[in-house]
Amino acid sequence: MKMKQMAITLSLLGLSALLTPVARAAEANDISNILVAAQSATTPSEHEAIAKYYENTAKAMRAKLQEQQQLLEHYQDKSYLYARQAQDLQAHTDALARRYEQAAKTNMQEAKLHHQMALQAEENSRPAIERKKLTAIQPHHNRFTAE
Repeated sequence: MKMKQMAITLSLLGLSALLTPVARAAEANDISNILVAAQSATTPSEHEAIAKYYENTAKAMRAKLQEQQQLLEHYQDKSYLYARQAQDLQAHTDALARRYEQAAKTNMQEAKLHHQMALQAEENSRPAIERKKLTAIQPHHNRFTAE
């Protein structure tokens, strides 16, 4: 019975080792697709879709950050359970948390940039007469909003 469990465990570990590169390849493919889409985006809706992707990625990074912070708290509170490894685990977890935090910030910056690009693309797609009217109205409007 124990031999059978060990064989199952080993095969599951082998399967998970095989799936990890596949997941990484899918993630790399996803990243390359979004980079291509970002470079070729011209319409407001394309930029908004890209911004949404970056916002969702930032949200996922914040969730991972939260997990790492909770894990770090656990390692700090229960360091006696991990003996010599406690400091290594804390340092590793802290580094991961900082990485996720930076990734979330970067993704939010990208999202903000694409929101701005969507607005700019929308303005550029307006007819020249309408843009001229808006330009004539804006200085008058800004005079009242600046006060």
